[in-house]
Parts: sequence; C-alpha cells; structure tokens
Amino acid sequence: MPSPSSHPNDPLHGVTLETILRDVVERHGWEEMSRQIPIRCFMFDPTIRSSLTFLRKTPWARKRLEDWYVYDAIRDRSTN
Repeated sequence: MPSPSSHPNDPLHGVTLETILRDVVERHGWEEMSRQIPIRCFMFDPTIRSSLTFLRKTPWARKRLEDWYVYDAIRDRSTN
C-alpha cells in the first residue's frame, strides 16, 4: 500500500474513517465533538462503533469530521 505522502494533494489518502474518528476523539473528546458536529451518536452514549455506523451512512457528517481532521493536521504541520 502506498504511503499517504505519495498523494501530497490528498491528506486523507490511505487514512481510514476509523483512524480519523479515533484521532479526533483522542485529541478533542466526545464532548467537544458533539459541540462541533451536533449529532446524536456524539452526544448520547458515544462509541466508536455507533459513530462509524452513522458516519458511513451520512455523507455530510462524515465530510465535517474529515474536514476537521484535515484542519488539525494542517495546523499541526504549521506549528512544528
């Protein structure tokens, strides 16, 4: 599998939805996620599994999570 750096214009290339979700949860926590993206699976009894199920079926919510992840990645790169 090619490394993500082989596609420099696509920061999500090779990154799974589960990896994105786990990273955002680790960095920000469920409470902040529910403020930024107000969906039930982040607000009430959140789990990775229920969130993945919802995000796979809901393109607008997945896009918001992916955009947040990319924003964090760009911000981290600029501060290092």
